[in-house]
Amino acid sequence: MWYLRRFFTHFAEEISTPTDFISCLQQTPNKIQNSFGGSLNLESLSWLHNVAPCFPLRGDQIQIIHEPNHFYETLVQRSSVARERIVLASLYLGTGHMENAFVQTLRRSLQQQSSLRVNVLLDFTRGTRGDVNSKTMLLPLVRDFGEQMRLSLYHTPDLRGLTKRLAPPRWNELLGLQHMKVYLFDDAVLISGANLSNDYFTNRQDRYILIEDKPLADFYAQFISRVQEFSLAVNKNAQEELHKDGKILPYEGVKEEFIMHAKQRITDFMQVTYVQQQKAVEEQKGLDNKYVLNYYLQAYIHVFTLSSGADTWIFPLVEMGQIGIHHDSLVTRQLLSSSIERSRLKLATGYFNLTQEYMDTLANNCLAQCSILMAHPNANGFQGASGPAGGIPAAYTLIAKKFYENLVHLKQSHRVNFFEYEKDGWTYHAKGLWYYLPGASYPNVTLIGSSNFGERSVNRDLETQVCLVTNNDGLTARLQAEADRLFSSSSTAENQITSRPVPRWVQAVVRVFRNFF
Repeated sequence: MWYLRRFFTHFAEEISTPTDFISCLQQTPNKIQNSFGGSLNLESLSWLHNVAPCFPLRGDQIQIIHEPNHFYETLVQRSSVARERIVLASLYLGTGHMENAFVQTLRRSLQQQSSLRVNVLLDFTRGTRGDVNSKTMLLPLVRDFGEQMRLSLYHTPDLRGLTKRLAPPRWNELLGLQHMKVYLFDDAVLISGANLSNDYFTNRQDRYILIEDKPLADFYAQFISRVQEFSLAVNKNAQEELHKDGKILPYEGVKEEFIMHAKQRITDFMQVTYVQQQKAVEEQKGLDNKYVLNYYLQAYIHVFTLSSGADTWIFPLVEMGQIGIHHDSLVTRQLLSSSIERSRLKLATGYFNLTQEYMDTLANNCLAQCSILMAHPNANGFQGASGPAGGIPAAYTLIAKKFYENLVHLKQSHRVNFFEYEKDGWTYHAKGLWYYLPGASYPNVTLIGSSNFGERSVNRDLETQVCLVTNNDGLTARLQAEADRLFSSSSTAENQITSRPVPRWVQAVVRVFRNFF
């Protein structure tokens, strides 16, 4: 254990300087007045328009998926009918029967549609673990379909030198991962926290939301393409090489140069998107006719022309702590701290390791009544694992216990309640947030995506989620049904987390390695 500590301890410092990512967006004066279609009850959320691009649409363009098998069926069905593009961003692709069937669906679609382009982004360390892995599953498509098929593997810049040579598989994944879950088929985007593997298709509970909207699909297709520019490209010879638009390999040269380049590519893209949307509003209102319209600006003008009929607004959020981008975490903290008195909030995470900033905000700056849903140890994917990983469920219990004890100390425990998900034969991986305005029976806001709101999500991994704001009665009811369904398999947990024993070695490890899980 001592040598692993030496390898990883120097990566454990938290990033203390806030990103300039949001201030970069705010350099553009916001032209969106009447930002939520005149819905007065949503005015307290209008600040979102100043911190992220916005995609107005209607609630009936959104489908909420509940079951893992329906998630899998949607992936297969959408892949089978895609005509122009399929974009898959995930941590990894499994190697079992269901995963192979999915790959064969991709093959048939590529054969039938010469215009179809399949673009896959996975994590390098997780995607190449073992002799049979995500890369070997997809390599035949890379070899057989040339320009139609692109496979990229994101490699963290923190894994280099002696650490890269000596850190064993699984351990090398501690330093940072590509953790985003975006599944795109033509003009539909499926945002989730689920990976592409058998358990996520059968008995591992997550969240999934399918959005039919071309501008949002265009945004995420371009965004994933930007990440691929500083990821490794897999060629027909099974070799990883620099992307054709890449500047520097993530594990060679000067680490800071790679980080600066990667951060600039993402920051530029988000700012350009934001600026284009502002210009579109100006064009719609006839305020300024000097801009030459390109394809994307025309698309945004079309969106905002229709926005008067919108009742739902999507704000994409990204978090890439290892390259210095903090966006999602700042928006999430603002959402927590700006909650109105008598409002309610439900927060779910597969792994309870909230950052200290999140816990402090919930305890000291949040006015909402909060319910926190997490995995019971029996529903934790690490339960029963061999080696140190087997202690991870106890570590989450310890962190939850310390947070609860702090709430008691601050006399806030009446406002924050804990629940643990437990369902026979299932594991739990759902994460997100539901926010209820004062007096509302159904949520008007949800966060959904890959973030677990933990130390890894903020400081180590690449994450994305969307903030969905809606005034659509049907959609708010469906969001309530989703939350009810998850909480129905849970029970109150305050007594359990305070009385459940935690091995001493786990207590010691949490103090040193909390930033890695």
